[in-house]
Amino acid sequence: MQELLEQLYEYLSGIWRYRWVALIAAWVVAIAGWVFVAQLPDKFMATARLHVDSNSVLRPLLRGLAIQPDVGQRVALMSKTLLSRPNMEKLMRMVDLDLKVRNDSDKEGIITELRDNVGLSGDSRNASLYSISYTHSDRLIAQRVVQSLISIFIESTLGDKRKDSAGAQEFLDKQIAEYEVRLAEAEGRLADFKRRYVGTMPGEQGGYYQRLEMARGLLSGAELELREAENRRNELKRQLAGEEPVFIPSGTEEFGVESKLDQRIQNLQTRMDDLLLKYTDKHPDVIELKAIIADLEKEREEELATRSEAQMASPQQGLQSSPVYQQMRSMLAESEARAAELRVRAAEYKKRVEEIEGKVDQIPLIEAELQQLNRDYQAVSEQHQQLLSRRESAHLSEKAEQDASEVKFRVIDPPFVPLKPTEPNKLLLNAVVFVAGLGAGIGLALLISIIRPVFYSRGALNRITGLPVLGSVTLITSAMQTRKERMAGAMFFSMILLLATAFIGVSLMQDLGIDLVDKLQSLRAKIL
Repeated sequence: MQELLEQLYEYLSGIWRYRWVALIAAWVVAIAGWVFVAQLPDKFMATARLHVDSNSVLRPLLRGLAIQPDVGQRVALMSKTLLSRPNMEKLMRMVDLDLKVRNDSDKEGIITELRDNVGLSGDSRNASLYSISYTHSDRLIAQRVVQSLISIFIESTLGDKRKDSAGAQEFLDKQIAEYEVRLAEAEGRLADFKRRYVGTMPGEQGGYYQRLEMARGLLSGAELELREAENRRNELKRQLAGEEPVFIPSGTEEFGVESKLDQRIQNLQTRMDDLLLKYTDKHPDVIELKAIIADLEKEREEELATRSEAQMASPQQGLQSSPVYQQMRSMLAESEARAAELRVRAAEYKKRVEEIEGKVDQIPLIEAELQQLNRDYQAVSEQHQQLLSRRESAHLSEKAEQDASEVKFRVIDPPFVPLKPTEPNKLLLNAVVFVAGLGAGIGLALLISIIRPVFYSRGALNRITGLPVLGSVTLITSAMQTRKERMAGAMFFSMILLLATAFIGVSLMQDLGIDLVDKLQSLRAKIL
């Protein structure tokens, strides 16, 4: 810290040593800078504010029914087109700047200057407020330019609004006519396609693969029913052609003789049972009954044999007269008819499946082309409907604008140009020049002190030489020298004060509109 303070002391001492050099440099830089600032051309900024009133009474009523023009976008677009070349040429003629044009180069220069110096901005707090500004060295020209810009702004916006409305109607009518032709062409292509592929179009039953699966399912069902019917028919045939049909009637069911002999045998058997309860087997009555029962059983067997031989001689006579046989014959006929019906149905389903499978390469292409035609027709139809809706909305909007103006302009602040130049800020520039002059003087003095160093303390001498300092000799000045040094210091600070006074005077002269350069030239002429 001590070394830093010593270094700072040395720098300050060096600057003080060359203080007159610093003062001269400050005066030179300040005077040159103030002359330069005084020669800068003054510019006046003319400003005006516009209010774009888009609060139409009909707007809330027409919301959703008519096309609502976006006023903000329209004005924003106008702010870009305002600086177009035609508008700049028109502005140049309105302000009579074209009188200065001698060739194309002069014209381009004036147009470029107008475009660079014209400003159009919006208010961030109020979207309906817009500011127009223009900067020029002549305040009257600046005011006329802003006034002309207001006129161009209003005329262009209202004129573009009418042109846009008419152009929109014409554009919509043209687009609708084109889409009507495209819609008719799409309908014709779709109708021709349906006529060309009638019978193969995908219907309510779905697409190709769904119809193929459905046909295969119907074929499988028909084949299953056919197999069931054939199995039933074969079973009936087997039963009718069997060696011992279950439905052939027995002898006791066909003839009534067995029932009489059996009754007599049963009665005699009952009587013999009663006798056996009283007598033994050796009793004459029991023996007699046994003999009678044996004769009757023998007679019964002979009768059965006779009947059986007759039955074997003509077996179909019994079958034909059997109701069960007749019923089974009827069932067999029905089974054969059902099987024939199912064979025809299965053959038809198989034919359908083969036809659909044969079109496996054609059907998907047809379906894809049909979907594409439907999409094209739907897209054209939807766009046509949207254009019709927009045209109706545009008609309604145009009628509403005829009854009430949608956009109204009002000049909030007329073109205003201050009496004093708005730029450059010469007071600030003069202050910068004053500070720069002081800085240049101090810097020059410090640079010289570094180039031509001297020792101001024993510590500096010790630090530089590395030798011990035994002592120092103090310079004793006389009263006359002290008085001279004081006078020199007072003069130095007076010159600094005079420099500050010059800064204040120059600033006041420029603020009062006094041309410093002219005054200096006049003073020079008087001196010379």
